[in-house]
Amino acid sequence: MSYNVLERNETISNMPNQVSVQANTSANLATCRFCGACLEHTFVDLGMSPPCEAILERAQLNRMEAFYPLHVFVCDQCFLVQLQEYVTPEDIFTEYAYFSSYSDSWLAHAKAYTTLMIERFALNAQSQIVELASNDGYLLQYFVEAGIPVLGIEPAANVAKVATDKGVRTLVEFFSTELAEELVRDGIQADLLLGNNVLAQVPDLRSFVKGMKTLLKPQGIITLEFPHLMRLIEENQFDTIYHEHFSYFSFLTVEKILAEFGLTVFDVEELPAHGGSLRIYARHDQDNSRPVTLRAQELAEREEKAGFMRLETYFSFAERVKETKRKILDFLIRVKREGKSVAGYGAPGKGNTLLNYCGIRSDFIDYTVDRNPYKHGKFLAGTHIPVFDTGKIRETKPDYVLILPWNLKKEISEQLSYVRTWGGKLVVPIPEVEIY
Repeated sequence: MSYNVLERNETISNMPNQVSVQANTSANLATCRFCGACLEHTFVDLGMSPPCEAILERAQLNRMEAFYPLHVFVCDQCFLVQLQEYVTPEDIFTEYAYFSSYSDSWLAHAKAYTTLMIERFALNAQSQIVELASNDGYLLQYFVEAGIPVLGIEPAANVAKVATDKGVRTLVEFFSTELAEELVRDGIQADLLLGNNVLAQVPDLRSFVKGMKTLLKPQGIITLEFPHLMRLIEENQFDTIYHEHFSYFSFLTVEKILAEFGLTVFDVEELPAHGGSLRIYARHDQDNSRPVTLRAQELAEREEKAGFMRLETYFSFAERVKETKRKILDFLIRVKREGKSVAGYGAPGKGNTLLNYCGIRSDFIDYTVDRNPYKHGKFLAGTHIPVFDTGKIRETKPDYVLILPWNLKKEISEQLSYVRTWGGKLVVPIPEVEIY
């Protein structure tokens, strides 16, 4: 087997860019993707929205667009918060518009992670690193620099090619139990198996986690990073809900899911990334060399006390989201009536959720900008707000710049410090409208 961008996946990469509804149309028939219980309880309903990473060419503006429900349920048995699979992973990830390397802070995060893993687990040239959803090689490139063998598994052929060009060995596939078994037959198992912001993007959780169990060496380590449901609720981060995020995890629920397949979560870190994430560390149940840490025990206790094993804890979120929508619209209506101009910064998936849920189009925001040249000259799905390169802000000197990737507000605020020279101000919409 060759682990560059494989020819056998050309049939996947050449599939038409269309969407298909895979879930049951009746909420009463929907079942939990982990435990199989019937899904009857709404966490939040954000209405209809296009796929979050969809971006339109000018020729597509007068064509029909696909919109799907953003109706999120909570399971009353395992408390997994989840969307139904309205859009398949093949539709979302085969040709993907998100490249991790366009965020300086995310690259710094990845490099710091690499250093930490090498030091903590004594990784060296005899180790094997495998990353699930390795994107454009943003992280594995640092292990390559350290002389440690890597394998990236990335379903988006356009993104994987960038990684391969960097010298990051990449397999263009969706990860599953079947793929893990194939890799093991070919003599590949992981000393470190990692996945950053991928667990939420997996509709078949059971196959994915079983595959991790299969691919991990007996003394190997798994690390997974994902947005923390506790922070999503506390900080009103409703715009992080979109179709490619099938699931939203508490620490307690992740522990339960991994335990089902013989994996023990032995440590956890709480990270600022993406508005508040968890990095969990897991091992085989049989590996007693790494006991469960105090901070893992404490987080589990904190979530228990906060009510994450009680259904009523999940029911207050929806009304807070509605109130935030009202506040965002109040701000935009006020400044537009004052004759002020508003531009956006960024074209992230969370931006599409926020703009479509709030009904914000070019009547409120003139345009947005993005560092990713793939998006320049195109238009946001649903709202049809045009996307330009970042130089457009200097050219037009807007009164307000709305930062859509608010999780990167520190980095972006520094990049946009020049806006103050003409009296411009920066605006962050989440968790509340805040003007800098």
